[in-house]
Amino acid sequence: MKSTHFLWLGAILLITLACDRAKPVERAAWPPVTRESKPWTRWWWMGSAVDSLNISGLMDQYARAGFGGVEITPIYSVRDQDEKEIRFLSPRWMQMLEFTVQEAERVEMGVDMNLGTGWPFGGPMITRDFAAGKLVVIHHEIEDGAAPVEPMVILDPARRAEGLEVEAIVAYGQNGQILQLQGLLDQEGNLQWQPEIGKWDLYISCCGKTGQLVKRAAPGGEGYSLDHFSREGVELYLDHFDRALPDHSGVRAFFNDSYEVYSASWTPGLFEEFQERRGYDLRDHIRELTSDENPEQAARVKCDYRQTLSELLLEHFTEPWTQWAHRKNGLTRNQAHGSPANLLDLYAAVDIPECETYGHTRYAIDGLRQDSSDRTNVEPDPFMLKLATSAAHISGKRLISNETFTWLGEHFRVPLSQCKPEAEEAFLAGINHIFYHGTTYSPREDSWPGWLFYASTNFAPSNSFWPHLAGLNNYVTRCQSMLQSGQPENELLVYWPIYDTWSDPGGLEKQLSVHNIESWLDFPGIKEMTASGYTFDFISDRWLGECSVSGGRIRTSPESLPYKALIVPRCIHMPTETITGILEMARNGATVIFEQLPMDVPGFLEFETRRATLTSLLDEVTFMETGEGISESKVGNGSILQSPNLERALARAGIKPERINDFGLKYARRTLEDGKIYFLVNHSSEAIDTLLPINDPARAVEIMDPQSGAHGLAGIVTQDEEILIRVQLASGEALFLRTFHGKPPRSGTWEYFIPKGPPMEIAGNWKLSFSGGGPFIPADRVLGYPVVWTGAGDSITDNYSGMGVYEATFEMEEPAADQYLLDLGTVYESARAWLNGEELGILFSNPFSIKTGGALKAGKNELRIEVANLMANRIRYLELKGIPWKKFNDINFVNIQYEPFDASSWEPMKSGLEGPVRLIPMMKD
Repeated sequence: MKSTHFLWLGAILLITLACDRAKPVERAAWPPVTRESKPWTRWWWMGSAVDSLNISGLMDQYARAGFGGVEITPIYSVRDQDEKEIRFLSPRWMQMLEFTVQEAERVEMGVDMNLGTGWPFGGPMITRDFAAGKLVVIHHEIEDGAAPVEPMVILDPARRAEGLEVEAIVAYGQNGQILQLQGLLDQEGNLQWQPEIGKWDLYISCCGKTGQLVKRAAPGGEGYSLDHFSREGVELYLDHFDRALPDHSGVRAFFNDSYEVYSASWTPGLFEEFQERRGYDLRDHIRELTSDENPEQAARVKCDYRQTLSELLLEHFTEPWTQWAHRKNGLTRNQAHGSPANLLDLYAAVDIPECETYGHTRYAIDGLRQDSSDRTNVEPDPFMLKLATSAAHISGKRLISNETFTWLGEHFRVPLSQCKPEAEEAFLAGINHIFYHGTTYSPREDSWPGWLFYASTNFAPSNSFWPHLAGLNNYVTRCQSMLQSGQPENELLVYWPIYDTWSDPGGLEKQLSVHNIESWLDFPGIKEMTASGYTFDFISDRWLGECSVSGGRIRTSPESLPYKALIVPRCIHMPTETITGILEMARNGATVIFEQLPMDVPGFLEFETRRATLTSLLDEVTFMETGEGISESKVGNGSILQSPNLERALARAGIKPERINDFGLKYARRTLEDGKIYFLVNHSSEAIDTLLPINDPARAVEIMDPQSGAHGLAGIVTQDEEILIRVQLASGEALFLRTFHGKPPRSGTWEYFIPKGPPMEIAGNWKLSFSGGGPFIPADRVLGYPVVWTGAGDSITDNYSGMGVYEATFEMEEPAADQYLLDLGTVYESARAWLNGEELGILFSNPFSIKTGGALKAGKNELRIEVANLMANRIRYLELKGIPWKKFNDINFVNIQYEPFDASSWEPMKSGLEGPVRLIPMMKD
């Protein structure tokens, strides 16, 4: 345990309670709870086989569990439900949408809607002309052009059957000739060309179609995937919804799932768009675009091509879609990742940028069970989340959402305790509007386990942890109420060198997805900097052009907070416009730190001239060595530093980090009009009790516990003009520090406790009963001490999923401690505790302990602990008995490795209360 106690400090420190500093003012401790501060969930409508009675009942259940809204995503259907299926956007479907919106209003929830079914965008309105396209290049070698040749058949019957459209024909001669021959095609599609003497390479560029259909489509949503680069195709797609949806549908936001349009590398008219944007004819460089024989030239042409795709995706899809949503009095929520584009610019162009976490993170949290056999091999990278949050921060967006808990573990084996740290990782990266992945609409008349989506953590009433889900949801709500307040405060901007990614000579389009992040978002120097306590937001070339500088601070938009410096990580390629803008920022007073100066310009056109310009601009900056591997140049009113060690350069610039990370904690920070918010998380394996320094001249600090809702004014310690706050966090816990620069709030004092004496184990005369589960309800039993109900060779309890209720009566002398901590020991998997009829709370994550408050009394005490296990054991029973439950069309049901799901070989998962259950006496400290 890290511990810094007041007894050590003696007379050296001045201890000042915040409540003594100024007259307090009235203020509600936690921000008001809103729909958006609560978690939302993706709500799959399987086959859209929904009805008003079940919608109403489910919305009641979701609201009681603490959800703030649902996102409707129609998905593939359930077998033998044909008569109940409703075709997407049909009049009946629109009635169900309208009814859902009305029901949501009744229970004070919101509704978002996927602007499609399954993913990606597409459907029956997308004809082949506007389906996702790909570049198909046919290469012929002509050895000797001396002899006359017959007209060449450009496309053989098989190619014609593919529906290829010839867009360019280019011949490359052995002496450097480049001939465009598409004008020599006759009406039959034959090339009327007599080549000159010599060897020729003939490249025939065609626009083909990927053939990709909408994945996991619902009835009425089947069809081709949309060509997102085609303005006309996007208009056609939106017009379909324009006719179906009223201008005031009650839908808050229209959602676009992650861009998963595979091999989409072309769109009709791309040659013309490219020439207008890049200034040269791509037809003359098809050889470089489709090969890597000349790596440098290929890299330059491909960079220009990838930049053009990025601009088309922004200007032809993202921006028009957002404008359409605004005309419909709605917002856009967009998952830009996976796109072959500058993700920062795409995220920034919508109202609510959304990222996703896929897989699981490995934690050191004490007691957190993580079975690697139940997990994917993917570990989420917080930098992926930073692209969405950075785009929101630099463009002044308030909400940043996240698809959370996707494939967090194997079906039916993910406890709530695993969800909490994953949500916290999202919060730490800047997410403040979580969407669970997710919840499947399932009619109450369907047998257990009901309707299920194949890639989710099942947040539905059929899950045995459902009665305890409010614990997680209330925690998320408290966190998001704070994280939606004020503005994010990150000290630094970090340039994202997208042109280095685009300048890869390999491949064609570059899809930037969560599954290949190591190839395009790897910045060791930035990760070391953040590990030292610095916080940052990424910024793109486009948004650097929007920046202004005042008083040495950089502002990206009128809505954003100013940044202290711009960091340029190691990069090779930088446009001359970007370096010119960066140097101008420095002249206007900004601090700019290069990990390494750029060496080249991206792209092909006049690159030698532009490279000379880059060199000339950098040569104008005169650096002086300052020691410790840092060189510095004063430029106008600002300064430019260069160093491979970013922390040293930042220290040289007088920018110091928070030292919170040094104490084993992670943090995020926001700014309010009268103070700051610090979100602190302990993902280490040790409890932490320490005096924590913060870089804020606070007059008062309120500690706010999102697990329980408790709050109180902390003691402030001033040491060498540094503000220190005592914090205590068990492994797995989180806290908020709310600082005040003016008058403190009227609030009680935060109480600190440490153990006092040995714990008291509660043993003897335990009763265990069962309720609310199946397939069968086990018989009651009497226990000498708490034990799990599985593993004793009893098939009924081994197969049981549901609730076990442990009850004990114990005698207590007059309580001698200031407080008692009820420690449940090991719990499989979540619990709710009552003491003498008073509910203490839901314990759904580590540590499984809670204060007893005033519920403990002298004499006889009655303890009741309700424990929920997971669905796994009951699913195993269904599999072993051959009872059908996997009844879904399309992919039906697969395991985490995308193999047919089979739980028959599983061992029963431990279930129940293992203990020991103890009362730990605590004294105030």
